[in-house]
Amino acid sequence: MSKKRVLISVSDKSGLIEFAQFLEAQNYELISTGGTFKHLKEAGLNPIQIDEVTDFPEMLDGRVKTLHPKVHGGLLAVRSNEEHMKTVQEYGIGLIDMVIVNLYPFFENVNKDISLHEKVEFIDIGGPSMLRSAAKNFDSVTVITDVEDYSTVKIEMEQNGDTYIETRKKLAGKVFNLTSAYDAAISRMLLDEEYPTYLSASYKKASDLRYGENPHQTAAYYVSTFENGAMKDFEQLGGKELSFNNLRDMDLCWKVVNEFKEEMACCAVKHSTPCGVAIGTSALETYQKTFECDPVSIFGGIVAMNYKIDAATAEELNKTFLEIVMAPDFDEEALEVLRKKKNLRIIKIVNPVSDKQTWVKIDGGILVQDNDTFFSDDIKVVTEVQPTEEQKKALLFSQRVVKYVRSNAIVVSNGIQAFGIGGGQVNRIWATQQAIERAKEKFSGDLVLASDAFFPFRDVVDFCAQEGIKAIIQPGGSVKDQDSIEAANEHKIPMMFTGVRHFLH
Repeated sequence: MSKKRVLISVSDKSGLIEFAQFLEAQNYELISTGGTFKHLKEAGLNPIQIDEVTDFPEMLDGRVKTLHPKVHGGLLAVRSNEEHMKTVQEYGIGLIDMVIVNLYPFFENVNKDISLHEKVEFIDIGGPSMLRSAAKNFDSVTVITDVEDYSTVKIEMEQNGDTYIETRKKLAGKVFNLTSAYDAAISRMLLDEEYPTYLSASYKKASDLRYGENPHQTAAYYVSTFENGAMKDFEQLGGKELSFNNLRDMDLCWKVVNEFKEEMACCAVKHSTPCGVAIGTSALETYQKTFECDPVSIFGGIVAMNYKIDAATAEELNKTFLEIVMAPDFDEEALEVLRKKKNLRIIKIVNPVSDKQTWVKIDGGILVQDNDTFFSDDIKVVTEVQPTEEQKKALLFSQRVVKYVRSNAIVVSNGIQAFGIGGGQVNRIWATQQAIERAKEKFSGDLVLASDAFFPFRDVVDFCAQEGIKAIIQPGGSVKDQDSIEAANEHKIPMMFTGVRHFLH
């Protein structure tokens, strides 16, 4: 029986020796390159070097070694095509029946603090070329990119003498799935365009999820291969596995507290909506203020803090049923306390927020926009009554929170603590009524109000005056802005225009 041939060139050598020993026992000739050849040889196997196949030496620091007709001809030749078989025989090209290749570690190095030149050296050319050639000819060639597939191939060869066509087709599909993500990551690094001609994505599955937004929906979690982010490399220090809704709410919750880089900040989120936000001077105080905003809705919610959690704060957190607690760090004593609740997911955030774009899938397309990170410096007082400095600070606090509330969005606060959050309503007056009513249930002092968009009518201002709101901030931009300004003047309520709306749908 004539020998079949397998070409092996891998950076991930786990499980390789055992699989290569199996292939030799199956009468496969091993062809290899560089470090892989040495690894096989040292294990007592009998590989031949690639230059014995190509009659051409590796050159240009290894950049050119497998880019040769005797490699790609051996991979691409259609066995049932007489002309192909005559051609490979005429030129002395041996057929290659299997390829085992995994790529240079570009994904692992693209985010490192190294030069562009160094990153470019991690771009694999020969590997993807061999993989694509083998995958195109899956009728005859088995191609393996994932060490997890060694066992499947071994079992089928033991049963059948070869792999099944269905398996070769699937393995070929995995090749193009990998190389498309690989190329997309390279493109993102080199192509400095916010909206390129082709929208390429490069994400790797981190895990399957138990279910999606509802139990009847399937779901999986993918992480970016080309950028870091808070939701990519976090550490789970306790609790059960994360769900689809958990991850989505975690992302929002962490982004809210990151709006307040100079202060200690805490946020609670329930069903993709902030239900409490506060800044403070101590860990415990900041959480307690957040809790006070909505002690009902926080039940079963997520809490994020942009500071280290201590034992006293952990004790307070444990008084309420929470799904997740997130922070950049935890005292050991705090972890001991939190871990008393076995299901509580304890998340340590490692990376800063890095999102630059928002992608929204619609049927047959994707909407892409840059993230809403802009806050205007050109904020104007449009009323005769000027806000105090304390009111200005309170308005800016409320404005930072309102950006994360579903439109129509209203936030009522005292400047360090949100007391009323109204969002997701189909008209602005409903959201205003909801936010103010909630705020007044908890706080009897001076309150200010922020809106994510302009007031189309004066009804919001009139209601604010009726309920004792002391100052207002909104984008302005309505054809009826003057009506709202006149109403604010009548009620002697200072009002500021930012010129920037913050819709979140």
